[in-house]
Amino acid sequence: MCAKKKSTVTYCAAIDLGATSGRVMLGRWDGTGLVLTEAHRFPNAFRTMGGHDFWDIGGLWEQIVAGLRKAVALLPKGAALASVGVDTWGVDYVLVDAAGRPVYPTFAYRDNRTQAGLKALAADPAALARIYAATGIPNVFYNASLQLAETVATHPGVAKLASRCLFLPDYFNFLLSGRMVNEITIASTSQLLDVRSTGWSAAALKHFKVPARWLAAPVLAGARLGPVQGLDFIKDTEVVVVPGHDTACAYDAMPASPDGGDLYISSGTWSLVGYESESPVLGAEALAARISNERIGDGRYRPLTNVIGLWLLEGIMKDFASRPKTDAEWTALITAAEKLPAPAVLLDVTDPAFSNPPSMKAAIDAQIKKRRLAAPKDLVAYTRLICASLGRGHADAKAAFERLGGRKFTRILMVGGGSKNRLLCQATADAAGVPVVAFALEGTAVGNIARQLIALRAVKDLPTFRALLAPTLKPVIYQPRA
Repeated sequence: MCAKKKSTVTYCAAIDLGATSGRVMLGRWDGTGLVLTEAHRFPNAFRTMGGHDFWDIGGLWEQIVAGLRKAVALLPKGAALASVGVDTWGVDYVLVDAAGRPVYPTFAYRDNRTQAGLKALAADPAALARIYAATGIPNVFYNASLQLAETVATHPGVAKLASRCLFLPDYFNFLLSGRMVNEITIASTSQLLDVRSTGWSAAALKHFKVPARWLAAPVLAGARLGPVQGLDFIKDTEVVVVPGHDTACAYDAMPASPDGGDLYISSGTWSLVGYESESPVLGAEALAARISNERIGDGRYRPLTNVIGLWLLEGIMKDFASRPKTDAEWTALITAAEKLPAPAVLLDVTDPAFSNPPSMKAAIDAQIKKRRLAAPKDLVAYTRLICASLGRGHADAKAAFERLGGRKFTRILMVGGGSKNRLLCQATADAAGVPVVAFALEGTAVGNIARQLIALRAVKDLPTFRALLAPTLKPVIYQPRA
């Protein structure tokens, strides 16, 4: 949300929902710098019932409201909230009727119900190439296209029950404002958006049998939906459509060089590696490299590839009683791992076995066993192997983008949880051969608030915001080693 104090200070709150945690951040903008305060943080996880995975949408809404109340309580006396924006992880959605009531459970993207459709599309090279040419999005198990296709196939009656498909930030925007819109960055994660326009792909909708009436023409970030409805403690607070996909928000926060020589990594559960572009990266080689042409809030392109990220590290922790529980213990683990020699052989981080295994340790050990190698002996050794393997995954993505996009990247800018991991940052710099500039930056929240400030005309545009933000940051630079 954002609010104004005396005409010179604007207060904004970002609702930032991730797959493992959510938060509401209060931002204070005085025209020259942004100060963030965490109003509320809460855990998030999908729930498993009957062998399927679902999100607790009602629980998330309850936490959002609690966070907004806390944000209001943090405001100085006399200040009012000017706006609120929502970003979430990609692809997941809520099917609602004309009144906005959900008519179908909200599955989590890691649910395995899409496997049949995933394999069927992969087995049809002509259809796969046609869908990629139409949408610029590769065939990945979590795509909303595959989720919706499975829903329509198994429950055909839902086509009559549902009036709209609202992706998660769209749905929470509806709960806040009473208006149903689809935002472009979150729409671009679906494999249903036309890669050559800002509209939906008729070819993709037909292929996946998704009713076209479920989706409205996407709006760009910055659209204003009107005041918050139904929450009397934030009267006159504007609901602003920010980039609904959290990765798009994180990229907006990057203090990028105007020369276009920066590659971005938003490092969390996934490592989202990419850059900003005026045009998409398409073709057979781009499809083979699994390049996803998602969008920036203004409709331009954000070619990226998903490298499995800290999900590997988070997963391995569950198999060790000695896993760190405090910041000091995490620091000690990373320090111990740094002292180990570089692994002789790295993990193939593209292995689909890592997507949602019952045991991450067992999945890693199985890949290592196939190579007739010895598994790491303890958590420290697994941490060293994982960070080195992710660094190589980041470097491989950089090389693919340079080859296919005709670019040369001279720096890697990293935000997110991975930016605090010295071992991962150094491994990335070493493998990629360029400096890694790590920002201790709440990237998604900063990008969310940036778009609100632009919509409120408190900041001229995104380049202006980045230019004002950069001097306030204290990055850590990791130089590549031989």
